[in-house]
Amino acid sequence: MFSLRAFHLSRLTFYGHRMLSEDKISHLSHIVLQTIKKSSLVKVQTDEARILKEIKRVLASEMAQEEDINQKVKAKLASYSRGIIEGSAEWEVLYRKAFEEESRKHAKA
Repeated sequence: MFSLRAFHLSRLTFYGHRMLSEDKISHLSHIVLQTIKKSSLVKVQTDEARILKEIKRVLASEMAQEEDINQKVKAKLASYSRGIIEGSAEWEVLYRKAFEEESRKHAKA
């Protein structure tokens, strides 16, 4: 079975953590499929519709996981007693560090 994980999709980061529309996910899926087809490392031997469906499923799963991490990180930063202002330079640095840390936890699971 075709697996995007074998193709190694690095973590997708959608700044602002907005969910993508179905059209955008479909567009990205087609771009990924075309990239896979052009690769000399992969030979597509199944129906493209099945591959697109799997790509969309993985994208949605990754985005949901990233949103979960985003919520955990924001809750963690909100719990700081200093009251760091969201969007400030300090908040951005702390957010990035906490996000990377939480992402590593998820990758190990």
